[in-house]
Amino acid sequence: MYRAKIFVKRRKSILDPQGKAAEQGAKLLGFNNISKVRIDKSIEFFINTEDYNLAQKESDEFCKKLLANPIMEDYELVLEKFR
Repeated sequence: MYRAKIFVKRRKSILDPQGKAAEQGAKLLGFNNISKVRIDKSIEFFINTEDYNLAQKESDEFCKKLLANPIMEDYELVLEKFR
């Protein structure tokens, strides 16, 4: 079994409305040194196979088809053997 950790990030050229709202909120709270806030996603799931290549392939396809928007987001996939 493998544990997949996925980190989905908006591309730098795409506006991040949540990040912008958090940045503005920081300023309203007196945090004047906060800037360029980006809010990303972290996703974790398990793959029930002992075959690393199959786990890699299935995880990658899951990311491409459902977890990340390929037009606006990039993702990083990390697989760990899980006992």
